[in-house]
Amino acid sequence: MTKARQTPKPVFKSLQRKLWWQRWSISAPRMTIKNHLPWPLRVIVIAVVLGLSAAIAMWAYDLGRSFTGLNKGASAPQLAEIQEQIKQISAERDRFQTTVNAAESQLNIERSLQAQLTWQIKTLESENSKLKDDLSFFESLLPTNTGVQGITIRRFKADIAEPGQLRYRLLLMQGGKLVSDFIGHYQLVVTLVQEGKSAIMTLPKPDAADKFRLSFRHYQRIEGVLALPEGATVKSVQIKVLEKGTMRAQQSTDL
Repeated sequence: MTKARQTPKPVFKSLQRKLWWQRWSISAPRMTIKNHLPWPLRVIVIAVVLGLSAAIAMWAYDLGRSFTGLNKGASAPQLAEIQEQIKQISAERDRFQTTVNAAESQLNIERSLQAQLTWQIKTLESENSKLKDDLSFFESLLPTNTGVQGITIRRFKADIAEPGQLRYRLLLMQGGKLVSDFIGHYQLVVTLVQEGKSAIMTLPKPDAADKFRLSFRHYQRIEGVLALPEGATVKSVQIKVLEKGTMRAQQSTDL
């Protein structure tokens, strides 16, 4: 009968020490711990996580809308308030526009009245001047010896009506007994200063001689307006009454 071989004790202890050292050393094989959950529990956990994610996303979305002013709940009252303010501003604008239109209309009426009054004043002044000329004429209507020519210039006036315009007025009379119609024309000689130099302007021009013709028996009132050169200053005005090229009367006035 053969006896089993027995491992010597020193060799056995050496093997145990080697195995123990391999188990607890760095070179020991890694261990993986797995936690196995039942599938219903897994579904519940996933649903909870998704719900929390959706809630956080909705909260962030509403917060962003409130920051940008796009929150429907908050914009409706604001829109109504803005519309009410627009209505009030429009009403005030309409009221102010009505007031402005009324004031402008009143101003136009006053301007029209002022223009009419100015025109009436000028008309009355012109009529007053004519009445004075007529009065002077009737005061001098008694037969008098007016000289050989028999033509008298009365109330000769000249003034600047507007810038660049010279206005003149006069009354011509023919006295004496058994006078006949006087046929002739009159001439104006204007002495003026233009650009520092003296100048003389004689009217009428050949193409406007008809406007300066005279035809009367006892008297004739004459008035007119002359256009002056630009920048000219009138010093004096002289009028001459001519009959067939012969001067019958003349008179001057200074300005």
